[in-house]
Amino acid sequence: MILKLVISFSTLFIILFIQPVHSQKGSGNGDLQLPNKSDCRNRIIHASFGGKQYFFSWEYSLTQNLPVNWITARNICRRHCMDTVSIETLEENQFIENRMLLTGTRFTWTSGRKCNFEGCDRPDLQPTHINGWFWSGSGVRLGSRNGRVEGDWSNTGGDGEAQPDNREFRVKGEHEESCIAVMNNFYNDGIVWHDIACYHKKPFVCESSDQLMDYINQRSNNLI
Repeated sequence: MILKLVISFSTLFIILFIQPVHSQKGSGNGDLQLPNKSDCRNRIIHASFGGKQYFFSWEYSLTQNLPVNWITARNICRRHCMDTVSIETLEENQFIENRMLLTGTRFTWTSGRKCNFEGCDRPDLQPTHINGWFWSGSGVRLGSRNGRVEGDWSNTGGDGEAQPDNREFRVKGEHEESCIAVMNNFYNDGIVWHDIACYHKKPFVCESSDQLMDYINQRSNNLI
């Protein structure tokens, strides 16, 4: 499959509402947990790529059959000095796709999030369904061009609309589709991104976080 442009690097920047590690809010029906010293030391690593380390929940016996919602996925990762994956390059996108294809994994959570919570009323984030998407694990915004958010989004969904389409909210009147999942040919559309309501339970990918590792090292006399 020919990858679409994942990100326009000229439009990436750190978003200002990301808080320090110790005070982050999940903005997805729960607070974010702090890393745990023992869990960080003993974390499971399945692969390394581009200077990062990765854990795939479907490849570990204790989480193989444990789909979780978006905020729980983040907190499991964060306890281990990781966060759910932020897909910031074409190469990383292909890496995740290949792993899903190899194992036949149907979908996985990422750290992708729409800014539709307190503090997201800034003019530069409007409209949020185009300009409000960001990687919560890294604090990097997804760019937009010609009225569309950039990324490897599917061109279809449950009712044939290109992603992100906020379908569940449009159909049911509740549960905005505010989180990004990578889905494996779910609508005969290849391995691509979909906006999904954050309460749904899915496997997940953790990616090492320098920020969280620094946090635990500062408080644990250089754990690692």
